[in-house]
Amino acid sequence: MSEWFKVGKVVNTHGVKGEVRVIASTDFAEERFAIGQELMVQDAQTKEKVIVKVASHRKHKNFDLLTFEGFPNINLVERFKGELLYVSEQFLEELDEHEYYYHEIIGSTVLTEDGEELGKIKEIIETGANDVWVVQRLGGGKDVLIPYIEQVVQKIDVEEKKITVHLMEGLID
Repeated sequence: MSEWFKVGKVVNTHGVKGEVRVIASTDFAEERFAIGQELMVQDAQTKEKVIVKVASHRKHKNFDLLTFEGFPNINLVERFKGELLYVSEQFLEELDEHEYYYHEIIGSTVLTEDGEELGKIKEIIETGANDVWVVQRLGGGKDVLIPYIEQVVQKIDVEEKKITVHLMEGLID
């Protein structure tokens, strides 16, 4: 059984022809939502996992609008509202050096160069210039925002899920 990774969330339906409005949680929306791509989504009513095949994809405002083969109207896709979309690991491609999938970074422990544990990465924010990693502090406290830039992120160990950072002045109040 292959592993599945979150690529978005169905937030609503769009129109009456089976289109769903999706907020993507992937850097690769064009690939993940390409026509013919298989995704998994849970049926909110039956709680069963359903494999759907993308029939169309277009961007609209900040959303990705998708239709699925065999789901030609709103009544058939209503049950996916609020559910997450997943892609199988078999569709993940090798990335270039210093490129990572969100699932490889989220949940990683962040340590300073001195070995002090700051917390775990809970979210990634795309800013355009560079991604910003949101670190949930150990023992509570305000989240730390770590820019994914060479001057700050020193080492990433995907296997151990550990990231070493250089704390530039002003990163932590």
